[in-house]
Amino acid sequence: MARQLPIMPLAFEARQKLDLPVMSNSDRLSDYLLEQERVVGAMLDSKKLTLLGPGSYRYNVTSFKVFQLEVNPVVSIAAENSDGQLRMHATDSELDGLGLVDDFELTLNAVLEATSKGLEGEALLGVTVSPPPLLKLIPRQVLESTGQSILSTILLGIKARVRKQLIEDFTKWCKE
Repeated sequence: MARQLPIMPLAFEARQKLDLPVMSNSDRLSDYLLEQERVVGAMLDSKKLTLLGPGSYRYNVTSFKVFQLEVNPVVSIAAENSDGQLRMHATDSELDGLGLVDDFELTLNAVLEATSKGLEGEALLGVTVSPPPLLKLIPRQVLESTGQSILSTILLGIKARVRKQLIEDFTKWCKE
């Protein structure tokens, strides 16, 4: 009887840097970053964000399709302020849409910092997951490159939102 080899999980990640000049009121950016709930809501889609408690959020990541399967990641995020920075990291995650997947793990580490020129930041998004039965026939390299592409797209979407919404919200906050 042939012994079945364990299936190695897929692993992929994406990284995105942010360098956002802020022309007016840049001296107030570090105070603005202390408005944690407001800043997190402006960075992410506030319609998909739930405040669980101080510094604790649940975020329904935009659903997407992978080889005709609809995937809906949900991540719990902890946020904390220190030294003019807002740091966020994933504390828990789950995946709806790929059938039974026990070993899905999402990594998120992000920092947004107020500088004299504006906002600087970096985000790392990673996923480790075993291929679900429906995708077992697709070559591993194809699955990993597709996963990497999806993560990059998610981070680029967040970066675009930060560039637009965060600056709009900061300007509004300065006028309040």
